[in-house]
Amino acid sequence: MTRLTAAIAAVLILLTAAVQPTPAAADDATAAIRSVIDGQIAAFQADDGAAAYSYAAPSIRQIFTSPETFMSMVRSGYQPVYRPKSITDGRLREAGGHFVQEVFVVGPDGEFYTALYALQQQPDGEWKISGCRIALTVGESA
Repeated sequence: MTRLTAAIAAVLILLTAAVQPTPAAADDATAAIRSVIDGQIAAFQADDGAAAYSYAAPSIRQIFTSPETFMSMVRSGYQPVYRPKSITDGRLREAGGHFVQEVFVVGPDGEFYTALYALQQQPDGEWKISGCRIALTVGESA
């Protein structure tokens, strides 16, 4: 009976280890998330609405039903990420089924902003941006 108990315990330990995220998997998610954000910002800078829109999650696409309406919203309300002078990645956190990537931005006006990007992994494994909130970092400018 002791052998059987030890064997079961060993199998359970192996199964538990198999389903735990590995540091490499976490690094892959971080790299993929940052690549999505960088890709969308590059598309904004190139005024490539179709490419920028391709990074948007289905929930965003339901609200902004074309690349043109999406880009109009970005141009009017998201200037810091539409035309950043510089960007620096901050922390990545998980919150309520989303991952939130903090991005520090120097906007076209020379002011410092913090952008919080929410991302969701899609059924096909791709990461899509499901929201972005931008706040002016008080008391700082370039």
